Amino acid sequence: MLEKYDLHSHSTASDGALPPAELVRRAHQQGVTALALTDHDTTAGLAEAARMAAELGLRFIPGIEISATYANQCLHIVGLNIDPLNQTLLAGISRQQTIRDQRAIKIAEKLEKKGMAGVYQAVSQAAGTGEITRSHFADFLLAQGHVETQQEAFDRYLSKGKPAFVSTQWAALDEAVAWIKAAGGVAVLAHPLRYNLSAKWMGRALAAFKQAGGQGVEVVTGRISVDEIRLSQQFSLKHQLHGSVGSDFHSPENQWVELGRLAPLPANVAPVWELFAGGKNPLVH
Repeated sequence: MLEKYDLHSHSTASDGALPPAELVRRAHQQGVTALALTDHDTTAGLAEAARMAAELGLRFIPGIEISATYANQCLHIVGLNIDPLNQTLLAGISRQQTIRDQRAIKIAEKLEKKGMAGVYQAVSQAAGTGEITRSHFADFLLAQGHVETQQEAFDRYLSKGKPAFVSTQWAALDEAVAWIKAAGGVAVLAHPLRYNLSAKWMGRALAAFKQAGGQGVEVVTGRISVDEIRLSQQFSLKHQLHGSVGSDFHSPENQWVELGRLAPLPANVAPVWELFAGGKNPLVH
């Protein structure tokens, strides 16, 4: 049987709608045979997800999505097949979580200056024990009737140049890659076309990423066109990076993105899962 990979997904440990175990169950129902949970700057959901995957007989790849800064641009670096107990990685993401908390406070203050009350309390409650992300603020704006869609929340308030945007210095690109490599993982640049950067700029970023030890780039993502796959494929081939596939699933409410609903990886792109080392999963005893 052919493996069906989905190597980019989110749970309630960050900005996803489903608890880790439910996410794994849904992936299994969708025919996914190999799933990576890649929450933002946290490994908190991995143990629960791994236990459910073991029950269902689904191959589980422990992962993370780390926010990194390169040339004043935020890039997302997915770490795949990591050891989530690695102390270098845990120290790095602890620093990221502090930065994330500070950013959340500043975003809330900016929105409160716009006359909105109780913003930080609301997003903290919504995030629970998970990381506060901009998606939580978008959900707040939507729930309060300030916008009609989550995308409008970003377009009007949360994106760069908008009233509640907070410029954030995340880990340097080479630091983020080093943390992933220290944990025995494979570093993959997530959704290269979503940053709305020129091909020349992205080429420089990918060269720096590879020099730092990055090994892959997402070629196939959720809701991507044939032409976009072709562009991402060119990035992979030009920079000799392995190709990854990941839906970036967050919520069942988004009808456009589903776990495992992905185009095939182009045949001339080396799959990133060829790089995964075997061994015992430290999350499953």
